[in-house]
Amino acid sequence: MSFPMTVEQSSAPARAGVVHIRHRHTTHFTVVGNHLAQHRDLSLVAIGIGVYVQSLPDGATIGIKDLTRRFPEGEITIARALRELEKAGYLERRRVRNDKGQVVTVTRWYEQPQGAAQLTAAVGTAPRPAPANPPKTEEAPETTRAQPGDRPAVDLLAALRRDDPRLLLSRKDVGALAPAVRAWLDRGIRPGQVARTLTADLPVGPIPRPARLLAYSLREWLPPHLPPTTGRSAQPPRPHPLQTCDGCERAFRSPAPGLCRDCRTAAV
Repeated sequence: MSFPMTVEQSSAPARAGVVHIRHRHTTHFTVVGNHLAQHRDLSLVAIGIGVYVQSLPDGATIGIKDLTRRFPEGEITIARALRELEKAGYLERRRVRNDKGQVVTVTRWYEQPQGAAQLTAAVGTAPRPAPANPPKTEEAPETTRAQPGDRPAVDLLAALRRDDPRLLLSRKDVGALAPAVRAWLDRGIRPGQVARTLTADLPVGPIPRPARLLAYSLREWLPPHLPPTTGRSAQPPRPHPLQTCDGCERAFRSPAPGLCRDCRTAAV
């Protein structure tokens, strides 16, 4: 009488754990370092996307929409994984202006993460949809210097390098930028909020001219004066902080992170 075998029997010694059945690839293969395949801080989705991206040829598109068409994961999951890869130094995405003045996304993949490198001078950098290299005439005028009453603005600018070492400014730069910071403070913006605005949405990699970048941000993002209140107890509403949409990565104002209005509507 025979009994069905429920456990495979073999003369080879059994051992726990995976056993690799090796195969020597000669074509159509991708070399992936263990620093990515066994990364301890990346999620499984991020590692999988990283391996997939590394297998693609130059010029392939790897936007969120492209990846959701290729894989079953949703936009929020893929967007979160791409941010993991950016933080780990494998992926670099920058919004820049090309020779035609169009805002495009330049993407780079680093097979060996060593920090996102600076884009070539021909492409330039832009943390927001703005001129990549604003002309010198856009900086604070050289004749505009800090006044004795600008001490809070001077201290704010000098302390920016505590939040981001790339924002190291010279005394000359601080003196030229202080009046622009004073304009924000005069509008009732607290120093901490000014500093958070200046250090948000910075480009990845080196910042060769931090003073020029800050001058542009201070000028273009200067809020208007508050209108007069209708009563003594009336308090002007504070705007919600800027968030990055988990779906399309567009900036929008909301009390908490999540999806922008367009992505919420599309998800319904």
